[in-house]
Amino acid sequence: MPEAIVLREPGPPEVLRVESVEVGDPGAGQLRLRQTYVGVNFHDCYVRSGLYKTLPLPGIPGLEAVGVVEAVGAGVTGFAVGDRVAYFTNTYGSYATARLISAELPVKIPDGIDDRTVAATGLRGLTAQMLAYSVFPIRAGQTVLIHAAAGGVGRLLSQLARHLGATVIGTVGSAAKAELARSAGCHHTILYREENFVDRVREITNGRGVDVAYDSVGKDTFAGSLEVLGIRGHLCNFGQSSGPIAPFLISQLFGKSNSISRPALFHYFVGEEREPMAARLFQALKSGLMTADQAHEYSFADAPRAHEDLEGRKTNGAVLLVV
Repeated sequence: MPEAIVLREPGPPEVLRVESVEVGDPGAGQLRLRQTYVGVNFHDCYVRSGLYKTLPLPGIPGLEAVGVVEAVGAGVTGFAVGDRVAYFTNTYGSYATARLISAELPVKIPDGIDDRTVAATGLRGLTAQMLAYSVFPIRAGQTVLIHAAAGGVGRLLSQLARHLGATVIGTVGSAAKAELARSAGCHHTILYREENFVDRVREITNGRGVDVAYDSVGKDTFAGSLEVLGIRGHLCNFGQSSGPIAPFLISQLFGKSNSISRPALFHYFVGEEREPMAARLFQALKSGLMTADQAHEYSFADAPRAHEDLEGRKTNGAVLLVV
């Protein structure tokens, strides 16, 4: 019988429990999937803890997975039983061994790329593309700051920024992570626990500042990220692993004509943009422009430990539940 990890009340990782669930046949416009890998993200931890109250409880968390089509509902075109697919959704439900899903969500995985590679890179790779091509299109000659440059999105974003001709500065938490960031394309790395990243960025840029700061850390880095922006620089905050950002005065942006954004992938990976974004990701993986994240694999029932390790900064790269 299919199983799912059900969240009945917010709390520590132990509140995630495996339960048997009914899945049934797909209705009109739906697919039934047998899932092979489920991605675990910081967003899932925020939902589980109660910081994000975006999943009605009881509910099944999870934003992404890879699987195989088991059945096709009426009116669905473009998919067949046996197709390998990946999907990303803001309506949750991926922490399951099998599920029904709208046929509008998945994209087919092309030959030559295995399920694990897509699971380890999909959501993070699309996020990196959104940041580098859409939110702030990086141009050759610019200087970019990427916090958590050895992390899941940070490493892939560093690869893209280097490819696009930018000078890439990455902050990291250890010498080992600095090596990962450099291998991903960072020209400069800053050990934020040992150095003041604001002072180091000023030194690296000769006081000019950066064209864009990509900040997934939030509370601990936000003020500094704003400070290191150059004239007309942009601060893109796309996460809050250190906690939520306190309110700030928008007049702070005036001094250097700065701008700020808080993008969500699900507002970019939509409609006619979905297939081209997915195709660009798959091509980048095939060509080696983007390389699959190191993946930490956990059994499906071991989701609580996966959350614990992710929150405890014990992982680098992707965290996957193997179904």
